[in-house]
Amino acid sequence: MRTYDEEVKLTVEALKAGKVILYPTDTIWGLGCDATNAKAVDKIYKIKQRVEKKSLIALVDSEVRLSQYVKKVPELAYDLIRNAANPLSIVYPGAQNLAKNMIAADKTVCIRITTNEFCTAIIQGLGKAITSTSANISGQASPLIYSHISDKIKLAVDHIVGLYQDEVEIPKASTIIKLEQDGTFEILRP
Repeated sequence: MRTYDEEVKLTVEALKAGKVILYPTDTIWGLGCDATNAKAVDKIYKIKQRVEKKSLIALVDSEVRLSQYVKKVPELAYDLIRNAANPLSIVYPGAQNLAKNMIAADKTVCIRITTNEFCTAIIQGLGKAITSTSANISGQASPLIYSHISDKIKLAVDHIVGLYQDEVEIPKASTIIKLEQDGTFEILRP
């Protein structure tokens, strides 16, 4: 069994090499890769058997990193992030500096600032945003704990994080809000 630091190092190395990881997020177990690497993002779409027009979420570790991927972060976003009781994913207009297949046709991107210690460590180690999408085939139920993830998914990824696999606390998916530059917003998933 690897230590926490060893697992962070191995996961960051996999991400830097363009590989797809299966990892615990601040919500549920997810599939991740470097969100700026189009080939790695494409591999996630293939593993999930998901159409590209259904975008993935990007995880970042801070408001500073958020501003690298959104041309102009609406002020309301900071208030929403700082006051969110649960993980909050926001769809922003004006996506930039991400793989083209991470950006929706309307030039938006969904980003969540994670407070999860492991996710933060691998994002900082990579120095870039990572993708986050449920570890399932598109259309099937999202596995809430590691033991519910199908063998097909486990065999398709390049690296499986060896931490937190025995945890059985049932997590919750993030709230998703679509935010416009004028400050208006729509709740897409409560």
